Amino acid sequence: MDNIRLLIDLHITGERQGPGDVAETRRAIELSGLLKRRSLKIADVGCGTGASTLVLAADLDAQIIAIDAQSDFLDVLRRRAARAGVVERVATVNASMDSLPFEAASLDAIWSEGAIYNIGFENGVRRWRQFLRPGGILAVSELTWLTASRPAELEAHWSAHYPEVGTASSKLAVLERNGYVPLGYFVLPESCWLENYYRPLQQRFPAFLAQYGSSDAAAAVVAEEEVEIALYERYRAFVSYGFYVARRTGCSP
Repeated sequence: MDNIRLLIDLHITGERQGPGDVAETRRAIELSGLLKRRSLKIADVGCGTGASTLVLAADLDAQIIAIDAQSDFLDVLRRRAARAGVVERVATVNASMDSLPFEAASLDAIWSEGAIYNIGFENGVRRWRQFLRPGGILAVSELTWLTASRPAELEAHWSAHYPEVGTASSKLAVLERNGYVPLGYFVLPESCWLENYYRPLQQRFPAFLAQYGSSDAAAAVVAEEEVEIALYERYRAFVSYGFYVARRTGCSP
C-alpha cells in the first residue's frame, strides 16, 4: 500500500489535517486587512478538506480557489462547502502547490495553513509572490521555534523532518528579503495542536488500523504520528506553528 494513500485515509475524516482553529484563522484575517476589501480573489493553497477555506468563504467578500494535490480531500471540501452554504464562493483545483495555475498578479491573497512546508517556506513565499497583485496578502502558518535554544531530542526530530524549521525572526527576515512587508505574527496556542488536531487524530487510529488489518505499513504510520505527538506533549514550550501575515511590495525583491 502506497504511504500517501495511507496518510490520506488516516486524515480525510478529520475536520482539519493540521494544527489550527477557526479563531486563529479569523485573527489572521483581521491582521490582513481583507475584511475591508470587496470582490477578492483568494487562493487557499494546500487546503485539505477545507478547515480554513470555509472560514475565508464565510467571512470575506471573496471567491476562494481551494487548491490541493489530493483530489479526495477536495471531494470532501465540496461537500462541506455545500453544507455550510458557501459552495458558490468556492472553486476547487487539483494541483501541486509548486505549480499553481494562476496568471501573474491575479490574486488578492494567498492563504496556506500548515502546508507551505511541503515545498519549503522560502521557496514557497518566493514562488507565490508573482501571483499576488502589488499590495496583495500572504498568510501562512509555519513550523517555528519559540526559543533560541531547545532540547536536543526535539531539534534532532524536526531538523530531520523539516530542515527549514526556524525562529520567527528568521522567517520574518525571509519575508522581507523576498519582497514582503510583515503585517503581523502570532503563535498558535496549544489547543490548536491538542484538542483540535492530535486528540481527534488519536481517536481515529483504531479504525484506521482495522481498515488495513493492522498491517505493518499502517502500524508504521501510526507509530510515527505517536512519536510526533509525544514530542509535542513534552516540548510544547519550544515549538509551534507561527502564523505570518505579510503584504507584497510593489517593487522587485
